[in-house]
Amino acid sequence: MRWQTKDQLESCLCDLVKFKSISGTEGEIELIEHVQQELMTDSYFKNNPEHIYIDLLDDGRKLLAALVKSKKQTSKTIILLSHIDVVGIDDYGSFKDLAFNPKKLTDHFKKHPQQLPDEALKDLTSQENWILGRGTMDMKAGTTLHLSMIERAINEEWDGNVIILLVPDEEVNSAGMLKARETLNRIKAEESLEYILCINSEPMFRQFPQDEQKYLYTGSLGKVLPGFLCYGKETHVGEPFNGLNANLMLSYLNINLELNTALTEQVGEEVTPPPISLMNRDLKEHYSVQTPLTAVSMYNVLLMKQSVQSLTKQLFDTMRKAKSQIESHFESQVQAHNHTNSFDVKILDYKTLYNEAVKRHGINEVNRRKEVLTKNRSHGDRDFSTLLVQDLAYLCKDLAPMMILFYSPPYYPAVSSQGDPLVESVGERVTQVLSEHYQYKVKTLNYFNGISDLSFIGEDPNMESNLDTLYHQMPLDERSGLFSYLKEKVEVPSINIGPVGKDPHQWTERLNVDYSFGELPDVLADAIQFAFKNS
Repeated sequence: MRWQTKDQLESCLCDLVKFKSISGTEGEIELIEHVQQELMTDSYFKNNPEHIYIDLLDDGRKLLAALVKSKKQTSKTIILLSHIDVVGIDDYGSFKDLAFNPKKLTDHFKKHPQQLPDEALKDLTSQENWILGRGTMDMKAGTTLHLSMIERAINEEWDGNVIILLVPDEEVNSAGMLKARETLNRIKAEESLEYILCINSEPMFRQFPQDEQKYLYTGSLGKVLPGFLCYGKETHVGEPFNGLNANLMLSYLNINLELNTALTEQVGEEVTPPPISLMNRDLKEHYSVQTPLTAVSMYNVLLMKQSVQSLTKQLFDTMRKAKSQIESHFESQVQAHNHTNSFDVKILDYKTLYNEAVKRHGINEVNRRKEVLTKNRSHGDRDFSTLLVQDLAYLCKDLAPMMILFYSPPYYPAVSSQGDPLVESVGERVTQVLSEHYQYKVKTLNYFNGISDLSFIGEDPNMESNLDTLYHQMPLDERSGLFSYLKEKVEVPSINIGPVGKDPHQWTERLNVDYSFGELPDVLADAIQFAFKNS
C-alpha cells in the first residue's frame, strides 16, 4: 500500500505537483502518463490492463479513467472525479522556481517568514501542518485522495466498483470533462455498470475572508462569460470633444458591473459571488495620438437557478445605466470647456449586431469576412470572439458609438443534487463522522462556489433555454461543438467532499495536511462504504 499514511499521501502530492501541468501545456499530458505508469505497477492493473482507459482530446491532451471492479459481481459504481491542471505561476514572482516544489517552497518561507502575508504566516507557524505550492490545494490533493481510494478498492474494502477519473483543462474550458462524458458512457456500456454517485474532491472554498467553516457541496455553480464591446468615435487627441473614447465607455461599464451585488443571485442562504472582470482592455494594437476606437471587457458571472435570458435582461439594464452616465459625463465636460457636442450611445446584443451587418452588406459578405478571419485564426476563444464582434461592428460603424453584449465560452451549467436521497444520506453520514470523531461542525451547501467539472455530470433544469440564448449570442462557429455534450448525457448524483486549503489561484496557495491527509481519507472511505450499502 503506497498511498495510505499521511506521509505517503504528502509524498504523493509532491510528486504530482512537480509536474507543471498548467492548462494547455505538455505538463498535463506528462502528469496523466505518470499516473498511468504508477497504476500499472499494481498487480490488479497488471492483470487487468484493459481497465485503464486513456482517451485523447482533439488537441492531443489526455484524460485517464481507471476502473476497479468488485469481486462481488455488482453493477454499482462510484466515480471519483478530479482535474489535474493548474493555473499559471506568474503571481509567484521571484518564487516561480519553487512554485512546483512544495517542500522547498514551504521550507523557504519557514526560513524567511517575513515574506509571507499575515494570514499565511499564521498558518505556517501554527501547530497544524501546512504545505504551499501551485496545485497543492486546487486540486492535486483531491487527486491524491482518489489514488488512495482506488488502492483501497483494489484491496477489496468495499462491495462495489470504483472509477477514478482524471481530466485536464478544468481551469479553462473543461474540455477534459466534456470528453470524459463519452468515456464514462462507453465504460458503462462495456462493463454493464450503474453509476450511483460521483464524488468530487475540490477543496473547500471560503464563503468570506477568515471563514473557518467546513463545507460539503451537493452541486456546483453555473458560469457564463458575457463580453461587452465598446465602439466609440475616434478623434485626434488635440480635438478630444470631436470623439468618444472607448476606454471612457468601458470605464463606466466596469463601475456598474464589477462586484455589483445587484447582479448576484440568492437561493436560500446561499449567494453567488458578484461579477468580476477577467478581461479588460482597449483593442488598439499600436501607439498613436488617435483615441482608442474599441475596447472590451469580459465578466465572470455565476448562476444558480437564474436563466441566462433573465441575466441578459439585467445586463442590458446595467448597460443602459452606463449609457446615461457616459453621455452625462461627456456633455458636462463639453459644457465646462464651452463647446457643443453630444453622442447617443446605442445598446445592442450580438444577434442584433449580426442582423444589422447583414442588412447593410448582405449575408454573403458577412460570411465571407468571417471565413477569412476563421481561416487565419491565431487567437483563443475569448480573443477570437472579441475579434468577430469587432469586425461586425466595423460593418455597422454608422451606429457608433455603441455597446454590444455577447457571450464567449466557457459555459458551465448550474447543477445540484439537493433532494437526492443517496446524496443527502451520504452528506448526513459525513457530517456525523466529522462531528463525532473529529469535533468539526460541517455545513452542506447546494452549490460549490469555485466552479467545477461537476457541472457536466449533473442535470440543469435551465439547460435547453440557456443553450438557446447562448447559441444566438455567441459569435464562435464552434458554439455548436461546445454544446455537443448534450448528446452524451451523464446525469449522476454528485457530492463534493474535499480537503482544506486556502488561497486558490494565489501565490500563497496552501493545503492543511493534517486534515486533508490525516483525517479526511478515512472519512472519504467511510462515505464510499456508506453509499454502496445504502444505494
